[in-house]
Amino acid sequence: MGNDKKFSLKRIERLRVRLADYSRILGPAAGAALCSPRRGQKPVIFFNASTRINDLSLNAGFSLVTSWAVRLAGVPVVHFVCSAGMSRCVLGADPDRPDAAPPCKICVRQSRFQTVGARARFFSYHRDEALAAALDGLSVEQLSAFECRLPEPLSTVHCTLDTEHLPLGALVLPSMRWRLRLHNLQDDEATRFLFREYLLSAWNVAREFSRLLDETDPQAVVLFNGQFFPEAVARFLARRRGVRVVTHEVGLQPFSAYFTEGEATAYPIAIPETFELDEAQNARLDAYLENRFQGRFSMAGIQFWPEMKGLGEAFLKKAAGFRQVVPVFTNVIFDTSQPHSNVVFPDMFAWLDLALEAAKAHPETLFVLRAHPDEARPGKAARESVAGWVAKTGAAKLPNIVFVAADEFLSSYELIQRSKFVMIYNSTIGLEASIMGAPVLCAGKARFTQYPAVFFPESVPAYREMLEQFLRAAEVKPRPEHLRNARRFLYYQLFRTSLPFGEFLEPSGQRGYVRVRPGALSRLRPDRSPAVRAVLEGILHGGDFLLEEA
Repeated sequence: MGNDKKFSLKRIERLRVRLADYSRILGPAAGAALCSPRRGQKPVIFFNASTRINDLSLNAGFSLVTSWAVRLAGVPVVHFVCSAGMSRCVLGADPDRPDAAPPCKICVRQSRFQTVGARARFFSYHRDEALAAALDGLSVEQLSAFECRLPEPLSTVHCTLDTEHLPLGALVLPSMRWRLRLHNLQDDEATRFLFREYLLSAWNVAREFSRLLDETDPQAVVLFNGQFFPEAVARFLARRRGVRVVTHEVGLQPFSAYFTEGEATAYPIAIPETFELDEAQNARLDAYLENRFQGRFSMAGIQFWPEMKGLGEAFLKKAAGFRQVVPVFTNVIFDTSQPHSNVVFPDMFAWLDLALEAAKAHPETLFVLRAHPDEARPGKAARESVAGWVAKTGAAKLPNIVFVAADEFLSSYELIQRSKFVMIYNSTIGLEASIMGAPVLCAGKARFTQYPAVFFPESVPAYREMLEQFLRAAEVKPRPEHLRNARRFLYYQLFRTSLPFGEFLEPSGQRGYVRVRPGALSRLRPDRSPAVRAVLEGILHGGDFLLEEA
């Protein structure tokens, strides 16, 4: 395949070492335990094609270890595995060269190593020429709205997909935005080409996964993320058949996973209204926040803050010339482009346009525009970025706007302490600002907006009106429930929903990747691990995936 040349012999050697690791971890006795399901048990399907290519990512590790736990519980597992089953995939497509084939060989080799001794259904790619003809000549807007009706006229391979529509365009669009690092896609041939290939690949996944559902009649399907198109298609088809679907993502704690029957990226959490933090729980949360406020935290194995700087004399002198300071915290394009995020504004940049209008109308206010530190991460740098928006609009030329770039490690928390109120789109910093006692005006649906922890107007006019009120008011105070709900939500997110996998996975030495810890299999039992107990109860019995309180 075209991109395979990018992968060195060292990476191939790592795969060989990984195979030896799995053989050592599984062993003859453990392998026998994994291969002896109880009779009468329907299988659980695992699918995670969008987690990695050449090594074991954190999410791929969660999937692998969880599948072992399910098998050890006596329940059969079927891995649905891509074997060059897509002409272009989410991780393997090259945004600069969409015509280049993905690195399938190295990926399939890794997949075979991870499913050693397991029941796996590998699927290959079969291009549907009828669908390809239907897509030819469509614009990006038309491709985004494209729907199939099955089985005719586009199905060339019969399977028991019903005649309801399959919204391929809507299922593929988030992957296009994520892969291209753009929210607003350009209608050029390169974009249309990749979109068509994604749609054809999604259709192939739909046909193959439908066959697997027919053959296995599973009790549940466990998917990574559920937003990228391979897993999104599987989720759509399984749920339409009434099969329970569990999605997972990284939790807020290091080496922790979040599992849910909802949308993992939206992070639905059911917190009892009667729940209040006691003295020990408050102390536990405060200890975490102390480290967080100093930048000592990581997400998915990535440390965003190598250092954290104070505001400095120059900034404080400038701020002294204004009546009030309002920080504007942005987010990264692959978080703001999730379908559930943009319920008020069409996208984050429309919100920034409104913020710019407000800055021009209120010269007495210093707006500090903060780019997310992940916006410029090597290999994942945004192509439609806040820095690009600033350059295009000339926002930083206004005397009352200070732009803090992604690689400037200025303390957001010191900014919050000096602010009149805080503006966010949907970044977690808004939750932390509420905990610090600051009023927070939120523009996009966030994990924490399911509870009243911030001000969250329901429309653009309502947002504009509230922003104007806040800017003109002598003082802005948060509502009493904001602090309470922010602390309750963060506590649940940290200590109840983030299932610790650190006893099973450890850093591999390559940034962002992990390996299975020696002896992990012996600990993968409900009586030995609260995380295993929670995940098995959730997958097999419809539990809530919550850790028990220590």
